[in-house]
Amino acid sequence: MKSQTLLVGRSPRGPFSLMKRVYKYILPEVRAELGRWRSRANEIPNLELRKQALDSMNTKQFHCEGGGVYAAANLEQRHVLIPLIVALQTISDYLDNLCDRSTSLDPHDFRLIHQSMLDAVTPEAQTQNYYALREEQDDGGYLAALVTQCRASIAQLPTYKHVQNDVIELVQMYVDLQVYKHITHSDREPELLKWWDRHSARYPQLKWNEFAAATGSTLGMFMLFLAASDPMLKADQAEAIRNHYFPSICGLHILLDYLIDQAEDQIGGDLNFCSYYDDQAMLNDRMKQMVQAARRSADELPFGHFHRMIVEGLVALYLSDPKVRDQKEVRRTAKLLMKGSPWTRVFFWLNSHWIRKAM
Repeated sequence: MKSQTLLVGRSPRGPFSLMKRVYKYILPEVRAELGRWRSRANEIPNLELRKQALDSMNTKQFHCEGGGVYAAANLEQRHVLIPLIVALQTISDYLDNLCDRSTSLDPHDFRLIHQSMLDAVTPEAQTQNYYALREEQDDGGYLAALVTQCRASIAQLPTYKHVQNDVIELVQMYVDLQVYKHITHSDREPELLKWWDRHSARYPQLKWNEFAAATGSTLGMFMLFLAASDPMLKADQAEAIRNHYFPSICGLHILLDYLIDQAEDQIGGDLNFCSYYDDQAMLNDRMKQMVQAARRSADELPFGHFHRMIVEGLVALYLSDPKVRDQKEVRRTAKLLMKGSPWTRVFFWLNSHWIRKAM
């Protein structure tokens, strides 16, 4: 789907150009946005909701920073893209904390609080009391303010109408995952498998755990926001972007996250989608296939070098994490996945020498 639109001429041409933009513009502005939301979260009356709001930003700040990289492809519209990406990712991280640390295991509660994420990307939807099914209620308007920020930013995207259905579909699958993975332990896998049965015909190249992992990524949403900042975007291009990002790039993103978290998830008894492979050889083979599929998808998109940098940057970011050093099998997988890609090694070096020092 090569095209002469989609921000041609604005995207960074290589890793050093990208990182220059990230350090000069993206990180400072993302952190300023997060600072604004931290101030708002500090005013939440309910102590538990306040704690989870602040904890989600303090421990998952890198999610917003990573998502903000998409604004580097259209710096002229970063005043729209950064507040939107930060607000939607902050909703995601906040609700994940509420579900992870909830005294409730009620799927209806989980679905209702995540309705806020769907409403955030559906400007015409009616908002509601997202806390209606849980004990903690008074957040001082914090979640509603995040939803409002998303809608205000979306209103400034010239071609959001072309991406809205695809964004909603990705958010809906994300919501489904959050519901099924947080319910009672004995029900999680059966519900996830029933959910997969409804989608499996569309994704014959995937295993159920790979589909579930892909639905947990917000990258496809952020890329569609970036695309909608281009007034020349066409509806068929939006659909093609969605199909190139999901499931390949989105799946790689979350499987890398689970890959490096295997040891701590095993200790904590937490669900980890990398644990569902028959053995290490199968995990390595499937991860290698996911990397290759993500690279192909990136190369086929307009301005493919930007998307390829996203893919190689993801591999480098996760595989340079200190958690990798303490897991022998993960170190072997990392070497396999980095093999044959000079860009991954460039990003690995940049990440090791620059990003870690800035954190």
